[in-house]
Amino acid sequence: MKVLVVEDEIELQQTIVQFLENEKIIAETASTFSEGMDKIISFDYDCILLDIMLPDGDGISLLKELKKLQKKTAVIILSAKDSVDDKVEGLLVGADDYLAKPFHFAELFARIKVAMRKNHQQGEEIISYKNIQLFPDDRRVLINNQEIKLNRKEYDLLYYFMLRPERVFQKTTLAESVWGDHIEFVDSLDFIYSQIKNLRKKLKEASSEADLQAVYGVGYKLV
Repeated sequence: MKVLVVEDEIELQQTIVQFLENEKIIAETASTFSEGMDKIISFDYDCILLDIMLPDGDGISLLKELKKLQKKTAVIILSAKDSVDDKVEGLLVGADDYLAKPFHFAELFARIKVAMRKNHQQGEEIISYKNIQLFPDDRRVLINNQEIKLNRKEYDLLYYFMLRPERVFQKTTLAESVWGDHIEFVDSLDFIYSQIKNLRKKLKEASSEADLQAVYGVGYKLV
């Protein structure tokens, strides 16, 4: 899971990031409206935590721009403004949830999971494809009802593909989604091939009915 934190209070922003990373979530940040716009245009996120009051704009306007891009991204508004009108406006524009500051991180994490489930998993706690079952809450994978052991990145890759079966993804998209946006500065994406090779081997050894197929010159897809 990759989350964008759009928050201008740097101390709070970094505290949220540290919490998310402890929960094995990739967290990117933006401190202004313009930075947030650059991020949502350039990259894809599973969830955006969005402050309403930003130095050079407001979160509602950013949310409207996100909806124009037609990206399937869960949005949770985080704001010190707790009026009913603000909540209603945010939800009508397309936010999935609204959490008033200050908040408990356990509640924030629970709301992220619910918003993600609604957006990508159709409310289900199990994601299934062929004979593979993936349990996001405890990061388990079963094939033919037998658990297989995956390292963190192998699991993250499989999770990403399982949410989007049959779709082809470029190496850069996979790298940004599983390792973070900073990956655009690396010289080589050869590590993607290594992780996918290892994941394919584990799927095959477990008699998976699905496989990660290379699409020459483009990327990979789950078939």
